[in-house]
Amino acid sequence: MQKLPRGLQPGDQSQSEDELEFDWTHDPRWEGVRRDYSAKDVIALRGPVREDKTLAMRGAQQLWQLIQESRRDPTQWVAALGALTGNQAVAQVRAGLEAIYLSGWQVAADANLSGQTYPDQSLYPANSVPAVVRRINNALLRTSQIEFIEGNADKDWLVPIVADAEAGFGGPLNAYELMMSMIDAGAAGVHWEDQLASEKK
Repeated sequence: MQKLPRGLQPGDQSQSEDELEFDWTHDPRWEGVRRDYSAKDVIALRGPVREDKTLAMRGAQQLWQLIQESRRDPTQWVAALGALTGNQAVAQVRAGLEAIYLSGWQVAADANLSGQTYPDQSLYPANSVPAVVRRINNALLRTSQIEFIEGNADKDWLVPIVADAEAGFGGPLNAYELMMSMIDAGAAGVHWEDQLASEKK
């Protein structure tokens, strides 16, 4: 077992304010992002341990790259279809799609955790979309494992999943918890509706 420097444990936050500021200034990913907070503010809120979110990070990096490529060539775009099941997602990736979309209205109607059919009005359980993201990622992971074992490592099955977070299912804490659930499940991107959940039409 590899020994870590004295006092440093796996997952410890080690990024300094200067390193974060440098990243914000020099990484093209952050170009054009306005912040009303400092690197010091971010470091103070992080806590002492960093949990790696491999699927979300990998997917976000892939999605960012795909979007940048499509921006350079206006004839290209990131094609995605809605998937509600792991098998649908596997079929889409097998057919050549580079991303998967998970729609809130589809989850409301057919894949929410209460097992009911709802209109697109944020009436279903808030953790339903993250649960479907997790199921889709599990199916893609399993397919990737099978293909790898069979010697077919050419295709990247773990394509980015863009998920619908509705209007956040409540206030700031609800939106925060929903976003954390999306990241934990491995969503690459999440979109939010700019309206009050209570006034959703």
